[in-house]
Amino acid sequence: MKFAVIPSIVGATLALLIACAPVISQRGYLPDPSNEAAIKTGADTKTSVQSRLGYASITATFGNDSWYYVSATEKQVAFFTPTVLKRQITAIYFDKNNKVVGVRHYGLQDGHVISFESKETPARGRETTFLQELLKATPGSSATNIQETNPGNGGGPVP
Repeated sequence: MKFAVIPSIVGATLALLIACAPVISQRGYLPDPSNEAAIKTGADTKTSVQSRLGYASITATFGNDSWYYVSATEKQVAFFTPTVLKRQITAIYFDKNNKVVGVRHYGLQDGHVISFESKETPARGRETTFLQELLKATPGSSATNIQETNPGNGGGPVP
């Protein structure tokens, strides 16, 4: 009996350690330095850039015409929120004639933290919990008089 307990404890401990091992994942565009270095300012166009690097992760909506190729390496342990270990952004800027005017590389250190507003707009009326709503409902009745009138049929009785 003793000999069966020890292997099961060791097996459970190993399973727990394996489950908590961090998972490293690569997301987005996979950078290729040789293809990025081959892009020449003033000579390449959108078509040639797309044939070398593929479709952009993000394109500019307003302002200048630019394409962004985003790559991120993340680490996640069990069910916790993933943390970004490395981020690379290759930005390619175009002029009106769709010619490349610049190529820039950005990293995680170039990013800025944006603080979101956490205030909420108050709503009129009472806020009720799920339990209060459940206790308010009684079987066999409805909150509105849907049985008496048909809202889509000019207020006549429900057939």
